[in-house]
Amino acid sequence: MATMRAARFHAWGAAPVVEDVPEPIREPGRVLVEVRASAVAHLDATVSGGEFGMRPQLPYIGGVEGAGIVLEADADGPAPGTQVVLRGGGLGILRDGTWTERVSVSAKAVMPLARPLPPEIAASFFVPATTAYIALHDVARLARDDDVIVVGAAGAVGSMIVQQALAAGARVTGVARDTTGVPKGATAVHAEDADAMAQLTAGRTASLLVDTIGGRALAERTRWVRPGGRAVVIGYTAGPCAELDLPSWLLDDVALLPVNMIRRERRAREVAGGLVDLLADGAMSLSVDRFALADAAHALERLRSGRVRGRAVLTP
Repeated sequence: MATMRAARFHAWGAAPVVEDVPEPIREPGRVLVEVRASAVAHLDATVSGGEFGMRPQLPYIGGVEGAGIVLEADADGPAPGTQVVLRGGGLGILRDGTWTERVSVSAKAVMPLARPLPPEIAASFFVPATTAYIALHDVARLARDDDVIVVGAAGAVGSMIVQQALAAGARVTGVARDTTGVPKGATAVHAEDADAMAQLTAGRTASLLVDTIGGRALAERTRWVRPGGRAVVIGYTAGPCAELDLPSWLLDDVALLPVNMIRRERRAREVAGGLVDLLADGAMSLSVDRFALADAAHALERLRSGRVRGRAVLTP
């Protein structure tokens, strides 16, 4: 039996193991893809921990996102040689994912790209780029005269938000622990600069806060926003819980707006094409940390410890 290399989880909470596994066999209605790059996502860390609401059967190949080249498909499917993004269809959540050399996936998990992208960008742009677009335009209703503060501005989603907000004509302040990762054009503020944090609270000049980290300090950060403004909440890498003092929140008059990308998957696919154009033209960029497939465990550990700038990507 022909084999290939893949990174598999054999126990919940354990590190992935790179080993030989059987080659996939394409069935009707599915697409066989040669994987050129695979993202290492926070969802991979969550699923592999064993406490997520959906779990594949052990052992399973990790990877909820990836990109590659079509090898074989039905006559009405993408032609061989087409570059595609792989996501959805239960990849890495209900069944084997993209941390492998080849994968057979359902047609709905394949998104052909109209313009070529480097494999590592194709594998990792979708979530940060579409999340940023929907957070700014669909949820926050960004206007050209907005003063925007982005928390976590050096991360994958945060840097995309900064770039897209600047492109829309907004004034942007990026708050990050590593200010060298804040995109050019924004005012960079170090997240551990107590004086700068105090000035943001005292000034309350922002009309929009986009918060990618969550945690217990979220309520304090909403006080950077002037009354009548809004705070869009995307992630919770700083912690899943926040507490509001309701009298203060009512007095501050700042709307809290959640971004639920699971519910907005169809919209994300609608806007992805325009974002691919921006990436292909160099008008937007994404920082990527590259790892060999053999280093999947190391890449996942770095992600969990917050030591990845941008996105982590495995290359077979």
